[in-house]
Amino acid sequence: MSQTEKRAVDTIIGARWVVPVEPHGVVLENHAVVIHKGQILALVPQAEAAAAYVAAQNVALDEHVLMPGLVNAHTHNPMTLMRGIADDLPLMTWLTQHIWPAEAKAISPEFVRDGVELAIAEMVRGGTTCCNENYFFPDVQAATYRRHGFRAMVGLPIIEFPSAWAKTSDEYFDKALGVHDEYRDTALLGTAFAPHAPYTVSNASFERTRLLSDQLDMPVHVHVHETAQEVEDSRRDHGVRPLQRLQGLGIVNDHLIAVHMTQLTDAEIELCAEAGVSVVHCPESNLKLASGFCPAERLRRAGVNVAIGTDGCASNNDLDMFGEMRTAALLAKGVAADASAFDAASTLRAATLGSARALGWGDRIGSLEAGKAADLAAVRLDALETQPVFHVISQLVYACGRHQVSDVWIAGERKLSGGILVDMDSADLLARARSWRNRLAAFD
Repeated sequence: MSQTEKRAVDTIIGARWVVPVEPHGVVLENHAVVIHKGQILALVPQAEAAAAYVAAQNVALDEHVLMPGLVNAHTHNPMTLMRGIADDLPLMTWLTQHIWPAEAKAISPEFVRDGVELAIAEMVRGGTTCCNENYFFPDVQAATYRRHGFRAMVGLPIIEFPSAWAKTSDEYFDKALGVHDEYRDTALLGTAFAPHAPYTVSNASFERTRLLSDQLDMPVHVHVHETAQEVEDSRRDHGVRPLQRLQGLGIVNDHLIAVHMTQLTDAEIELCAEAGVSVVHCPESNLKLASGFCPAERLRRAGVNVAIGTDGCASNNDLDMFGEMRTAALLAKGVAADASAFDAASTLRAATLGSARALGWGDRIGSLEAGKAADLAAVRLDALETQPVFHVISQLVYACGRHQVSDVWIAGERKLSGGILVDMDSADLLARARSWRNRLAAFD
């Protein structure tokens, strides 16, 4: 084929190894991802790509793994500005005596914008290309994600107490629908209802959420069964466990993104599998807050879609999905008393395609397949700490650190190049983060 007969495309990325995630557990050597107009056009051997296509940009990754961008399925990204503000405390003490009072004093559109921008920088540098967000001022979040070309599912908060965002239940719902309408056709963005938790949301609000979720075909993103105390309080106040209460309110279905789920019976796991619920495993936050252990392997074996999230920086204290994968895999083995539980390939799948499916985006991101969006991360494996390489996927989960991410693309647009942020000012981000540190400390 002559040069003139080759198809013109935007980008060809050739890598030493490509891990597409789908098919499961596959590692392709010396392959290339062909990208055009923000989508993956082909995944083929490098020689075949060179013969069939001519690219405006060619990228050679000779010592790298090219993989789908990681999908952080549960975040509170403005809380990057609260990183380390109240550590080593149990959940309800941490939340009611420290986080909520700090938010009451600090939360504002400016706080949310600056926190999200700091989070975007951290996520991109760590190979994350999409997040499932859950915080106040979703209008500001959406505008910030759109401005930076970062893929996000923006949660529309529902809670029974007043905040700087809304004062009444009706106002929360009215504003939620306004944000949904404004961003419903925006590239890279989606919206989900985000009722905070069973202990902060009324039956009436859950029923209204379910009705709107059904009408608008929107996910419902909720903290559920995070602690044993939550379960006991629900039995005292409602006569049933939280998941049973949500089932009675019509919330337990394939729209539900249930976060944490550390307290589950076999019957509840079976219910989640039958209903099509996605469960987001946040192991490091659960460990740090001593909330309990999500039975990730039992869920996976039951056929439940398992995703992985970091939670917010106030309780994790980072947005490091490589660290989260390693913790998820190791913890699952300990909880299951089975060294084969949550193997490396299944863990990587949970952090990519599993998380994408939880958001309802499994058809567009989470794996490297023709027709999907070109959200990719490149990871160097030539560091001393990741040599020698016997099993590439195991190396990604058990040995790699986020500092080895070299390049990132979202919808075919390069966001990280050779470890350097392409379109963000790191010095400005640092200055604003330090300013917020001083302002938050003054509230103490």
